[in-house]
Amino acid sequence: MANKPRVIWYNVVFLVLTPILATILVPLYIWQNGFNWWYLALFAIAFSFSNMSITSGYHRYFSHRSYDTHPAVAWLYLFVASGAFQGSALQWSTDHRRHHLEVDTEGDPYSINKGFWFAHVIWMFREDPHPQARNYAQDLNQNHWIRLQHRYYLWIASFVGFVIPGLAAWACGLDFWGGVLFGGLLRIVCTQHSTFLINSAAHKFGRQTYTDKYTARDNLILAFFTFGEGYHNFHHSFQADYRNGLHWYQWDPTKWWIEILALVGLARRLKRARIEDIMKARLAMEERLLVARGASSERVTQLKLRVEEAQKTLRSLRDSYQLAKDDFNTRSRNWKRMMRAEIRMAEIEFRSAYCQWRTFQRAI
Repeated sequence: MANKPRVIWYNVVFLVLTPILATILVPLYIWQNGFNWWYLALFAIAFSFSNMSITSGYHRYFSHRSYDTHPAVAWLYLFVASGAFQGSALQWSTDHRRHHLEVDTEGDPYSINKGFWFAHVIWMFREDPHPQARNYAQDLNQNHWIRLQHRYYLWIASFVGFVIPGLAAWACGLDFWGGVLFGGLLRIVCTQHSTFLINSAAHKFGRQTYTDKYTARDNLILAFFTFGEGYHNFHHSFQADYRNGLHWYQWDPTKWWIEILALVGLARRLKRARIEDIMKARLAMEERLLVARGASSERVTQLKLRVEEAQKTLRSLRDSYQLAKDDFNTRSRNWKRMMRAEIRMAEIEFRSAYCQWRTFQRAI
C-alpha cells in the first residue's frame, strides 16, 4: 500500500486557524472599541490591492504571460501579492500551469473531480505527490526577483500581510492592531477564499459557454468578488487571452487594469484570442444545446455554417484592406472605395446570418 503524502502542518494550521480567529477577533474588537468606518475602508483597499496583484500578477502575467509589463510593475506584483498568503509566484504559477495542462485529471493539483472541498482548500494540506510538483516553471525560475521572493516568501508575506496594514492604520491615526486585524487577518481570509472559489465553485456552478470538455464554468457572481476571474469557462478555452470577461460590459477589473497599464506605456503585447475562434467555440456549444432540445441537426448546422462563412469572409476582406491601407502606393483610391463597399456588404451579411441564428435559438 502506497504511503500517503506528508501532511503540511503549517498550511493546515494557518488555513484552519485564520478563519476561526477572524470570526472571533473581529466581532470582539468591534464590541470593545466600537465600529469605525475607516477600518472597513482599510479592509476594502487592502483587499483590492491584494486580489488585483494575484489576478493581474500571479495569474495573467506570471502564469499565462498574457501580456508583457515593465519590470517595476512585475516587482510590485511580487511584493504586494505576497501579502495574500497564497504562496510564492513560482509555486503558485507552477501549480496553475499544471492545472491547465492536466485539468480534471489525476494530475490536476486541485481537480474538482476529487470533491468541492478538496479543490477549494484540502489539496494544500498534503505534499503534492506528482513527479512534476517541484519542477518549477523554468522561465520563472530563471528570474532573480522571482527566486528571491520564493526564498524569503514567509518574511515578505508577514511584513506585507500584517505589518503594512498595521502601520497604515497607525499613520492615519487609528489603532495599529485594528489595522492588523482588518487590513491583515480578515483581508487575508477573504482574499484567500475568494481565490479558492475559482478552483472549486467556478468548476461546479455556472454556464459552460465555450466548451464542455472541462468542468470550468462562467459565473458572474464569482467574477464580481474575484476581479473578473469568474468567467472561467472562457479562460480555460482561451487561457492566453489577457481578458477573462470578453465583452466591455462584463465585470473584469483586471482586464481594465491591464489596459490602463498599456495606455500609459507600462504594458505591451496584450494577447487576444481570435474573434473567429471565440465565435466558433460558442456556436459549437450552442449547436449542441439546440440539438439536445430537439432542433433539426441539419438546420442547425446550416445556420451555423452560414454564420461562420460570413465571419470568415468579413475577416478576409478586412485583412486585405488593412494590408492595402498600410501601403498607399500599391492600390488606387477606387480600389479602396470598392473594398470598403465590399466590407460593408460583408458586415450586413454577417449581422443577418447571426440574427437568423439568434432568432432560431429563441424559437426552440
